[in-house]
Amino acid sequence: MSNVYILGGLRSPIGITNGIFKNILIEDLASKVIKDVIDKFKLKYIEEIVLGNSVGGGGNIARLCSLNADLNIPSYTIDMQCASSLESIAIGYSKIAAGLKDLILVGGVESTSMEPTRSYAKNHPKYSKNNKEYKVAKFSPENYDELVMIKGAERVAEKYEFTKEELDKYAIESHKKAMKARDSKVLSDIIAPINGIINDEGIRDNINERLLSKVKPILGKGNKITAGNSCLTHDGVAILVLCSEKYLKDNNIKGSFRIVDFEESAGNPDYSPEAALYSINVLLKSNNLTSDDISYFEVNEAFAVISALINKKYNINERLNIFGGALAYGHTYGASGGIITLHLLKALEVVKGKYGIASIASAGGLGVSMLIERI
Repeated sequence: MSNVYILGGLRSPIGITNGIFKNILIEDLASKVIKDVIDKFKLKYIEEIVLGNSVGGGGNIARLCSLNADLNIPSYTIDMQCASSLESIAIGYSKIAAGLKDLILVGGVESTSMEPTRSYAKNHPKYSKNNKEYKVAKFSPENYDELVMIKGAERVAEKYEFTKEELDKYAIESHKKAMKARDSKVLSDIIAPINGIINDEGIRDNINERLLSKVKPILGKGNKITAGNSCLTHDGVAILVLCSEKYLKDNNIKGSFRIVDFEESAGNPDYSPEAALYSINVLLKSNNLTSDDISYFEVNEAFAVISALINKKYNINERLNIFGGALAYGHTYGASGGIITLHLLKALEVVKGKYGIASIASAGGLGVSMLIERI
């Protein structure tokens, strides 16, 4: 197998649903970032584009985005829900490692502001005059439930005996880290401005324990998951450049980050936040590493319980999401894996770390984790 490198990438600012990007078509948002990536890395040719997307209007969104960026090249879309863009990196990695390609753009695109309304077909058993539309896809064979992800997070919080106060602290810490990263501009060189916008919309400067203590549990009294310790939904794009060793040599480029390995896991769909932990466990074991060997972890914290769970297992709080996570920035679904990868590369660069892990839990009890080495 050939070595595979990440040259780098860019992401858009992250906007909340019906916020700063509410009127921007997903292909316009994505093509702007794609063009900026091409300019930044002086790419002369691209062989393929693979993008994740979860709640778009269907069809091959990656192809639409590439054509909108004036690129008539093979492009296709991956839907693995929350893990879509991280899996797009895995697919690009596999093709280059197998010697099939030398340069591929990967990542993800999402506009929750323009998420289409979904309707049951009249032949569907759930269809009725009073039940024509639905919001959330079905993730397991059991009865459909729009609160399935929240209920899964609640089950994990109960199983591992996390308190609401513990989870709230993770949310506050995430926002504080994100504020520090924003104010120091440490992420500025990986953010592609959109219509002059450079700042992420979801970071809350006034968040505190007193404020979160007043937020009621989503599933009712006695539960722990609230809107304060869960992410909101967002719009955003992340695009990364993957290349072969041959591409580096042909273009006289020194590689900075090498993809070492990927692992996917499948757990209980009723406890979906656990899936990130499972995939990290397998990734470390298969590469004969321990958590102590990893300089930094970037984990998509769709719920505070995910960060709490991983920190409880590995005691890595000082090495976990050092720029803040999805609790502050938001969850862009199909683009989130690309965003946490870009943040991980920046973290390794800043502290000159060696190994980093990006991990994400996905609807249906799936997890994806990637091991990166800074050269």
